[in-house]
Amino acid sequence: MADLWNQVLKFAETTTFRVGNQLLKDFGNVKADEKADGSLVTKSDRWADRTIREAIASTFPSHGILTEESQQIFPSNEWCWIIDPLDGTTNFTNGVPIWGTSMGLFYRGTPMFGYVNLPPLRQSYYGFYYQENQTYLNNPPITRAFLNNRQINPIQDIISGNHLFNLCSRSTKILPQLPTKIRMLGMASYNFLLVASGASIGGVEATPKIWDIAGSWVIAKAAGAIWIPLGSGDIFPLKIGKDYLNHPFPALVVGNEKLVPYFLPIVEPLRK
Repeated sequence: MADLWNQVLKFAETTTFRVGNQLLKDFGNVKADEKADGSLVTKSDRWADRTIREAIASTFPSHGILTEESQQIFPSNEWCWIIDPLDGTTNFTNGVPIWGTSMGLFYRGTPMFGYVNLPPLRQSYYGFYYQENQTYLNNPPITRAFLNNRQINPIQDIISGNHLFNLCSRSTKILPQLPTKIRMLGMASYNFLLVASGASIGGVEATPKIWDIAGSWVIAKAAGAIWIPLGSGDIFPLKIGKDYLNHPFPALVVGNEKLVPYFLPIVEPLRK
């Protein structure tokens, strides 16, 4: 157990870089199909999904897997990986270089490690997050977050017109109320990661799925950002046997506590 977290980090790094190198070759050269929910999927998504699942099964045979493309029911395994093999498929398909691979490792339904690799940007985010009430876990990780092996923290500024706030395409109704400059990135996890690293003052996503937040939640929390669920009930632990295909996890993420009373009323119309 003592070397588990080093093993987990090395595995995530090696696997996402291997997948990313192939996806870079596919970028701009594949066509997308539309899934039942209206989102896009390509042969690259399916290849990446299969490759990551095979890597997990080989390296961590006792771990469960939940993935956007093939297995959306949370398993009963004590440890479970939740993956988005190609986060930002619409960007990927349309030649926009903001996409990547996201992985989160859960223990008893709660995320403890996250890794997001963005090959076109040459950026890799990762983090470990441990809550003090999780006393059932021996040798827990040290809470911290990194971008390209440099420790990151969110912004501590007050609001100004030159700060950035990230939106998803389904949250534009709040646009007139925002005093900041805005960005729409087309990749939910990257929205939150920019807050974690201090590039943006805040961000909101109206309909992210569990694979969108499995890695970025850990990194944002570990960095010190404030994550506010906009849905009903607690996010974690996830429930064994539950199908998460159509379960959104809307969220507001801001850089510090002082920003909460300002942005929370603005995003209130997005609550589920």
